[in-house]
Amino acid sequence: MNRFLKYGLLTAGGVVLVVAGGAAYVVATFNPNDYKPQIIRAVKDKTQRTLRLDGNIKLTFFPSIGADIGKVSLSELGSDQEFAALDSAHVALALLPLFSRQAVVDEVTVNGLKLTWVKLKSGKTNIDDLLHKDGSRPEGKAEEQQENKSAASPVKLDIAAVHVEKTELDYRDETSGAQYALKNITLNTGHIAYGAPTKIDFSATLHSDKPRLDVSAQLKTTLTLDLDKQAWRLEGLDLQAKGALAGMGDLAVSLATPDLQGDAQALKSSALNLQLDMKQPEQAFQVKLSTPVSGDFKSQQFSLPNFAVAVHATGDRLPGKSVSSEMKGSVQVDAAKQNVQMELAGGLLQSQIKARVAMNNFADPAFHFDADVDQFDADVYLLKKAEGASAGAGASKVAGAPATEPPLDLSALKKLNLDGSLRVGALKVANLKSSQVHLDVKAHNGVLNLNPLSAKLYDGSMNGSITVNAAQATPGFAINENLSGISIAPLLKDIANFDTLEGKGNVALKLDTQGNTVGALKKLLNGSMVLNLADGAVKGINIAKTLRSFGKSGGSQTQVANKDEKTDFSELKASFKVNNGIAHNDDLSLKSPLLRLSGNGDINLGNDSINYLAKATLAGTLEGQGGKDSVGGLTVPVRLSGPFTDLKYTLDFGAMVSEAAKQKIEAKKQEVKGKLMDQLKGGLKGLFR
Repeated sequence: MNRFLKYGLLTAGGVVLVVAGGAAYVVATFNPNDYKPQIIRAVKDKTQRTLRLDGNIKLTFFPSIGADIGKVSLSELGSDQEFAALDSAHVALALLPLFSRQAVVDEVTVNGLKLTWVKLKSGKTNIDDLLHKDGSRPEGKAEEQQENKSAASPVKLDIAAVHVEKTELDYRDETSGAQYALKNITLNTGHIAYGAPTKIDFSATLHSDKPRLDVSAQLKTTLTLDLDKQAWRLEGLDLQAKGALAGMGDLAVSLATPDLQGDAQALKSSALNLQLDMKQPEQAFQVKLSTPVSGDFKSQQFSLPNFAVAVHATGDRLPGKSVSSEMKGSVQVDAAKQNVQMELAGGLLQSQIKARVAMNNFADPAFHFDADVDQFDADVYLLKKAEGASAGAGASKVAGAPATEPPLDLSALKKLNLDGSLRVGALKVANLKSSQVHLDVKAHNGVLNLNPLSAKLYDGSMNGSITVNAAQATPGFAINENLSGISIAPLLKDIANFDTLEGKGNVALKLDTQGNTVGALKKLLNGSMVLNLADGAVKGINIAKTLRSFGKSGGSQTQVANKDEKTDFSELKASFKVNNGIAHNDDLSLKSPLLRLSGNGDINLGNDSINYLAKATLAGTLEGQGGKDSVGGLTVPVRLSGPFTDLKYTLDFGAMVSEAAKQKIEAKKQEVKGKLMDQLKGGLKGLFR
């Protein structure tokens, strides 16, 4: 037995020496660089592409069959434009395992690979010819190749390691104009073999213009491959990405899963965990999502059947400077039909919501929704007014300096494609409070329509529509609303800080405006307003009391608004024509048992001020000090002027006295005229006796 072993070892050693000697001879006598012209010509003849071999080619034959290649490039089809380039590459296979049909690769190293993939306007790509998508076949009949492949026993793959550095892949879609680039690609792996776990360490930066993307990412995981079953398994996957996405700067994304597996048909994971952190100048958001995942590649359908998402936001404009919420739901994705269906319920920021959301067309998404929200305060998220600036007058923090009002940002509306229905239990927008809000939303081509828009507010109701046009250079707004049974005092106080009118009744608004700031919108208001109130009061002055106190003195009396005084009325009607922020009225009618008031004038909505002349007439039976008041039945001009926050009332008693004198003279004339007529009638009777 020892003799056979001895001779066997000697024979094996001889074979190794012969192979080694032959390899040494080939290496010493064969220089692959001498054949570059033939290689270049063969590539040109076969692919119509130009191959450049600017670097040195080095071959090894024992103990490994390998090659080192430097500076290589390949052109586009039928062009000298570069398609792919390589700084250097190394690959080597162990020689002896090949005799037992085992491909044992010592190591694969790729450095400085650059490749450009283009989708042409014709729909084809610049690599179709290399993949034989044009219907051509590589040399040899396909049937013979398939027979040879079937007859041969499978080759066992075994790679010691793979190293890829300084690699760049570019993709350009000429049909849409989109461009994507993976730069600074680095890949390092451990031992790769059938069924063996392989450690993967990958990093790259991703750039794109549609959407705008600039992100650096690193992926670490353990990969197990079963090529016979075309199956794979990722364990301990950890993906970290940082950068900017679609205008969102300072973005960080973390994706982790303990187990993600699949094959050529499907994938699944028991738990996928995603965390997103985003910081902006005034706010910061953190979103955490956890869900099981399953998907089918053939049908292109994917499911997140039971997800939970938690949101934590911080910022000075948030309630308590911090808001946390959590929602649960499910997501179904049909990539073939480019459709996403979502159901969710729970807390979102300060609201509790229940919603169904759908999205169609990934490239230009269209959204559909049906949602119920318990309450929402939009003012929490709107920009605060500049310190020291008034709402309308435009005061500034520094004397003589113009106010800086933040512009409206309606950029999100310009590309929004949205249809849906929303119900809100309690809503606050621009300090306007409402409940039982119901609105249907349509947003297309930069135009947002809320129609119908109905709600309960200020003891009454509202029905109508609002349109926002963000497509034009200067945004436009249109309001067509009818308010019924409204308590006017709290409404005006909340939306305009106007605390001068009380009463309950109806208001009709038909207004349009345009502008980039709230101040500009107010100054460019146009349209009409109609007011019909009952059982209310004009606050700031008691006209009847003032007339009794000063009516006999003559002259004029100016006084500031007194919050403890008011002029009651049983009925108030007025209509306004609004032009460039100024509401003009000519038909004021105010009635009470003791007073009648008419007038005309302007309310300047652009700078929150009034210039209005009313005519007050006291009832003739008005009782004053010492008996029946001498001003009863006379008309007194009352001018209301100044900013909303500092109104002044001026009563012109001189005009009243003058008017009283005119009335007495007119009354005397009528008395004399009557006596003359009586005498004339008596004389005429005597003539005809």
